[in-house]
Amino acid sequence: MRAAYARPAGVNRPELLPTEQTPVIDVAGFLTPSEEKRIASTVAALEQDTGFRLRVLSQNYPETPGLAIREFWGVDDTSIVFVADPSFGDILNFNVGQAVDLEVPQSFWSRLAGKYGNKFYWQEKGEAASILSAVNAIDTCLREPSGRAKCANVQGGMDE
Repeated sequence: MRAAYARPAGVNRPELLPTEQTPVIDVAGFLTPSEEKRIASTVAALEQDTGFRLRVLSQNYPETPGLAIREFWGVDDTSIVFVADPSFGDILNFNVGQAVDLEVPQSFWSRLAGKYGNKFYWQEKGEAASILSAVNAIDTCLREPSGRAKCANVQGGMDE
C-alpha cells in the first residue's frame, strides 16, 4: 500500500481527556482559555436552542484521545464531532450523527471544510481563527429554518 492511501492507525488514549466534562478539548493547544470559553458558551446555547450537540476536539495526530471521545462525550445521533487537526493538510473534519445528517446537507460540511479548513486559510489566519469561524458557521447553519435552503451558504465566520 502506498503511503498516500494509508489510513492513520486508530488511537484510543483516554489519559488525554480532561477530568471534567467539557464540549471543547484542546489537546493541541490551538485555543486560548477565553476562546475555549467562547466556544463552550456557543455550543451550550446551540444545544439548548436546537438539540444538536456540537463537540470540538483540537489535536495533532497521533496526540489525540481518539476513540475515547466517543464515550466521554456520549456521541449519539444528534452529535457533531468537529476535529481540528492540521496533520494531514486541511484542518477541519466532521463526524455527524444521523439526525444531523437528515437536517444538514452533506455538501455543507465539504464547503465548510473548503472555506475555513484549507491549508492556505489556517496557515494565514491561524488554527484558532479556522476553528472559531467553523463553530460560528455551524451555529448559523443549525439555527436556519428547515427546508431546501437550509445551510445553502457557509456564513457566520470570523471574517464576515
